[in-house]
Amino acid sequence: MRTLLVTGGAGFIGGEFVRQVLREEPNSRIVNLDKLTYAGNLDSLSEFANDPRHQFVQGDICDPSLIKTLLDQFTPDSIVHFAAESHVDRSIDGPRIFLETNVLGTFTLLQEARGYWSGLSDSSKSNFRFLHVSTDEVYGSLGDTGLFTETTPYDPHSPYSASKAASDHFVSAFHHTYGLPTLMTNCSNNYGPYQFPEKLIPLMILNALEGKALPVYGDGLNVRDWLYVGDHCQAIRRVLESGRVGQTYNVGGNSERTNIDVVTTICRIVDELAPGLAHGPCQGLIKYVPDRPGHDRRYAIDATKIASELDWSPSVTFDEGMRQTVAWYLSNADWINRVQSGDYRRERLGSAS
Repeated sequence: MRTLLVTGGAGFIGGEFVRQVLREEPNSRIVNLDKLTYAGNLDSLSEFANDPRHQFVQGDICDPSLIKTLLDQFTPDSIVHFAAESHVDRSIDGPRIFLETNVLGTFTLLQEARGYWSGLSDSSKSNFRFLHVSTDEVYGSLGDTGLFTETTPYDPHSPYSASKAASDHFVSAFHHTYGLPTLMTNCSNNYGPYQFPEKLIPLMILNALEGKALPVYGDGLNVRDWLYVGDHCQAIRRVLESGRVGQTYNVGGNSERTNIDVVTTICRIVDELAPGLAHGPCQGLIKYVPDRPGHDRRYAIDATKIASELDWSPSVTFDEGMRQTVAWYLSNADWINRVQSGDYRRERLGSAS
């Protein structure tokens, strides 16, 4: 039985990873460490609530004694590190928690992983991996052309991307300085089921269904590459199994879209899947609002390395993924109501005013 220590496994991307592994790998066990902040929700893992292969632990990655206890108790074969504060707008309003979680939390994990790894037998030591999940936002902003590669210089522009860049550098440093067998992935914008509705796509879906304004920053022409979360987690699993130690792999969806294109696509699908809305067609709800401070203009991933080395490419097209995502939010009102039971009410964050 292979054991994985997964951090942030009750969140959006981490939850998808946990579900995939438990569904598709009967000989894998997951120790799922999650703080259960506003964006973490065990409802997303309800099908495994009584599965002995899923051990959930509520706790903080900044707690070294907890990390050491989990490593000693469960002796994982690998650590897959998703846990992070991830919303750019929130990082503008409150950057400190991004420093604490993303930088100090990652550092704490690395420190404890290093001590644990150094005490393993030679065979276990050679098989151990520390996989750090990061973002393309660390690279900064592109012009109208070009793609981010694994060697693109870092140029973060928001407190969020600065915190992820710092954590990436610590991961790399622990590999080069101490020999810790690390892997790193930098992904483009994820979307899909179970995403907390502060992010663009679920926010627009829910607002469109309820007849609320669809706020689009600036001129709506900022470009992102969109990656279906299921494809992303398949890529992470491939990197964990076969990636070269010490390497970074960019993971992209080959789906560049302007923000306004994303919103109009959502409007079209909502109109189709929820016909007869009193406020339809939903495109009439679009409202342009002042831009986000420091808003990067364009991100785009060159995923040649993971395709050529590990034979991975995205399998879900943007249109297919968007239709599946809208349909999921239409069918899961109970989950939506539960995750919106806190203070957040889909108001704008990160205006820096």
